[in-house]
Amino acid sequence: MAEVRISIGGREFEVACRDGEEHFLQSAALLLDNEASALNEALGRMPETRMLLMSGLMLADKTASLEDQLKQAPAAQVQLSAEDEAVLKRARKTEAQLSAAQAELAEMRAAVAELQSKTHSAGSEAENAKAEREAAEAVLVELKAARDAAEERAKEAEAKLEELQSKADDAGKRADDAEAKVEEARAAKDSAVSVMQAMVKRMEEAAERLQKQD
Repeated sequence: MAEVRISIGGREFEVACRDGEEHFLQSAALLLDNEASALNEALGRMPETRMLLMSGLMLADKTASLEDQLKQAPAAQVQLSAEDEAVLKRARKTEAQLSAAQAELAEMRAAVAELQSKTHSAGSEAENAKAEREAAEAVLVELKAARDAAEERAKEAEAKLEELQSKADDAGKRADDAEAKVEEARAAKDSAVSVMQAMVKRMEEAAERLQKQD
């Protein structure tokens, strides 16, 4: 298959054809370009599909009109030259190629629309994935902050526990010191009582000796 670039109504197209038929395609494109140029001059620039359709219809109308004239003319007057027959054949082939080109163009437009739809869908999925990732990152940040706060509170609780333990140890030590002092006071009291008892006994003995002397 050969690829031929043709110009119709100021627009460029690439059309495939069989090898060796390039000149027929160029001739057909020239006929179609004449119709498209006339349309552009009369109606101004129009959408590509509408231009091709209307140009093809005008060319087909001329071809059909020519065929009707040939059918209505007497057989003796119907004497087409080889060039006229070639033009008629090329016109018919052009009409068929135009239909094929329009079908190919419609398929290409459908493929482009499908690709655009898939691209839009992929973009939406990417945006959703980005939003989910950002939400997950936000949750992760919150969890990290909560973990840091919990660790800080744990450190504070441990410090308070050590402080209370230290106070408890100090209180225990003070209690031991107080108990030792109580024991010491008891011993001193017992010693004082013993001394007093001894003194009382001596006084009683002294009093008895004085009574005996009297």
